[in-house]
Amino acid sequence: MRQGIFRAGLMFALALALCVTTRAQKVSQDASTAKAVESDDHILLVLPFDNRSGQPSLEWIREASAEILTQRFRSAGLAPMTRDDRRYALDHLGLPQGFEPTRASSIKLADTVDADWIVVGSYRVEASSIVAEARLVDVPHLRMGEAVTAQGPMRDMIAVFSTLAWKLTRQMDPHFSVAQETFVAAGAGVRLDAFEQYIRGITESDQDERLRHLKRAVQLSPTYSRAWMALGREDYLSQQYEDAAGAFARVDRADPDALEAGFYRGLSLMFSGEYAGAEKVFAGVAKVLPLAEVLNNQGVALSRQGKDGTPLFRKAVAADPNAADYHFNLAVSLKRHGSSAEALTELAQCLRLHPGDSEAQAVEKAWKGWPAQPPPGQEEEDVKADPLERIVRNFDARAFRQAVQMMDQVEAARLAALSPHERAEKLAEQAGDYLDRGLLLEAERLYQSAESADATLAQAHAGLAEVRERTGDVEAARKEARTALELGPSAQAYLVLAKLDLDAGRIEEARKEAGEALKLTPQSSEAQKLERQIETKQGQKR
Repeated sequence: MRQGIFRAGLMFALALALCVTTRAQKVSQDASTAKAVESDDHILLVLPFDNRSGQPSLEWIREASAEILTQRFRSAGLAPMTRDDRRYALDHLGLPQGFEPTRASSIKLADTVDADWIVVGSYRVEASSIVAEARLVDVPHLRMGEAVTAQGPMRDMIAVFSTLAWKLTRQMDPHFSVAQETFVAAGAGVRLDAFEQYIRGITESDQDERLRHLKRAVQLSPTYSRAWMALGREDYLSQQYEDAAGAFARVDRADPDALEAGFYRGLSLMFSGEYAGAEKVFAGVAKVLPLAEVLNNQGVALSRQGKDGTPLFRKAVAADPNAADYHFNLAVSLKRHGSSAEALTELAQCLRLHPGDSEAQAVEKAWKGWPAQPPPGQEEEDVKADPLERIVRNFDARAFRQAVQMMDQVEAARLAALSPHERAEKLAEQAGDYLDRGLLLEAERLYQSAESADATLAQAHAGLAEVRERTGDVEAARKEARTALELGPSAQAYLVLAKLDLDAGRIEEARKEAGEALKLTPQSSEAQKLERQIETKQGQKR
């Protein structure tokens, strides 16, 4: 089934890529522009850090270290393996999940999973501070990099490991220019106590304990998407489908697991009898990435409402023609809506792919009017001429991520075909979407790529100004905002300057800058809110 999906996806990707290759070859790119559109070529494996604190109560930080670094690396545009991928590799090698790797075992593990880089490290606690150290293993060249360290108060543990991730990223790519403050700010919204409960929740062996920790995590931090995702998985596996649907719904659309959450939310709604809701959720996932299992389940949800899901089943078959269940579903839907001859053809294809499918055999006999002989273990009344379409219950997250990466590569080729100015505009537009969702690291990375493509784009400088303002780098924020205004009018740049001046107590300057922003965008709720704040502060000063 997976081969069929990827064959179809690969042909789609190659077709799009070929459309833009000719023009892309004519585009002369400097090193920075090429970097802006390059694909994620290097696989990175982060292993849990060694606990050198001597305190068993801090053992949870082993997994926490890998979790934080993996998240930051992904936001930085690298390709880190997930925890599930790592656990699979360890099982494959017969290694315990908590093993402490040597250089040799690390390289063997990386070779097993085709990783180009491995991160190994350790941590220790001194009084109320934590000290973390890490090294990069360059697998193709069989060498280990210099150790990098980060330290800080235990309450700032997430910031400490975020800083470590920034230093390691700079070691892998000395030209990487996203600020350290942005890496730290990326984890600033997560409460440490909620994060600890989340880590304990995903590492506990007992399900009741996992549920207890995860529920506590979302109580402490109700907007914590990662914890909601983990809680949804636990509820789904326990067949608590209504609870699972509610948990998956709380996963933010900016989260890397958002599409997977949508798929399982759709299943949870379907198993709860909420077919209309399931159809809507599957349609949302399919709009981003129309994999066969998503299209199939959307068709099933539609048919459960008494509607015709045939077009969706046709798409599922086209996306994965080697999956017998999709042919079975298309056959059932065709028969139900009056296309008997084509239905028999699809059913025959199902049986060619899966000759031992007893239900399909019985349905074929019923449709052809043969004497019904129930398959072994199946009662005669269970053999139905109008069976229900089959639901795909399993979601291959690794395959899904690979399909997303393939689409990213197609998008990179499309960007490469644009002129530098057009490319900069597209990158800045994508960065703005990240910024609106609070993803500062991703936003800064794309704004910098936009600026590299066209340094005269005011939108890129204004966006960087807002990123700098949000991360607390006042001087850099002012510089980028002023550069943006030198290049053209920008409400975003004026707002950044107004916020900075308001914080600095320069009320009159802030009032003028907010006024300029309102002239450019009269309907801006952000500008209106800022103007009210300025008026309030001005009144207090008087």
